Formats: sequence, structure tokens, C-alpha cells
Amino acid sequence: MRVTIRVRPGAARAGVGGEHDGALVVRVSPPAVDGRATDAALRAVADAFGVRPQAVSLVSGATSRTKVVEVEGADQASLDRLLAR
Repeated sequence: MRVTIRVRPGAARAGVGGEHDGALVVRVSPPAVDGRATDAALRAVADAFGVRPQAVSLVSGATSRTKVVEVEGADQASLDRLLAR
């Protein structure tokens, strides 16, 4: 399943949930330097969907706050639950 995410680096509290312009909000602690925020976001998405980190891959948006990721094993019900947070 492809999911559009909006990464918020440097967050005091990391977490996944909520919606920003139709994208799933992913708050991560690391700053947006050298891809650290992207790596943390991919791990956070894997945790939120209950899949292994290897099941989440970046499709587009490596240097953007808005990214598209492929989550193997994700279902629409889980995405809807996360968007509603």
C-alpha cells in the first residue's frame, strides 16, 4: 500500500497520527540533516503499521517533508485509524 506522509522533524514527542493535507503526519525527533529524519520516519511508520522496518520503503520525496512510502502488509483500516488520531 502506498501512503503519503508529512514528516515533522525535530519534534519534542515522536509519533504517528493525524492528517495534514491528506497525508499521514509523522513526528520524529532527529533533525532534517543527512537523511536522519527520513530514516526515523520510515522506522516510525513501520512501528505504527506493525510491520518490519524492511517492509517500508521510500518511493519519492527523499529531500521533501512530504514523502510517498510503500508499506508492505499494511491495510486500509490501519491507515484510517492513524489518520483519525
